[in-house]
Amino acid sequence: MEIIMFFLPLLLVCSISADQPETPLQPPCPQDIHAVLREMTASLTEQKVEIRTLKEHNKEAESQKTEIDKLKQQLQVTQVAFSASLLDQGEGYTGPFNTQSTLVFKHVVTNIGNAYNKHTGNNTECHFSWHIGAHGDASHAVYALLFKNGERIFTAYEVQPSHYVTTSNGASLLLQVGDQVLLHLATNAKIYDNQNHLSTFSGHLIFTM
Repeated sequence: MEIIMFFLPLLLVCSISADQPETPLQPPCPQDIHAVLREMTASLTEQKVEIRTLKEHNKEAESQKTEIDKLKQQLQVTQVAFSASLLDQGEGYTGPFNTQSTLVFKHVVTNIGNAYNKHTGNNTECHFSWHIGAHGDASHAVYALLFKNGERIFTAYEVQPSHYVTTSNGASLLLQVGDQVLLHLATNAKIYDNQNHLSTFSGHLIFTM
């Protein structure tokens, strides 16, 4: 009898526990939802501001890079100078010829900006100077002419019957893109050069306008 009395209360308790209805989960408080939404909205707003700031910084960086590239190009344009002598090696005369001919100075020692073309004698500088010479010869002068776009600008001329003779000249020219400046050997003239590079042609950019 004691055994029966022991299990009945236990079964009763278990039965009562099993029959109790489940307590439903409490829905979140509306105030909590609004707080979370406010936090999310604030976070999204901050992210949008950061993204907009980054975009503006990127635009500024791209603009600065463009300006730097332009400045580099301008710097490359303004860094222009050349200096060359008539013969690349050996010694000898150029001329005389029965017509004017372009002087091509083949021994180029400086050519910043690739302004001088040692194959054609053409260059695109603003200030020029040339120094030429030859051994004295009463029949053939030391005579060279500076041309811009086919127009004679300046001349260097000297003649004497004996000894070594030299002459020189210079010019500052305003040039446009596409202009051509050449040094011509005059008709029946001659110029001498050797390994000491006696006859030279130089030019450099003074400034841009």
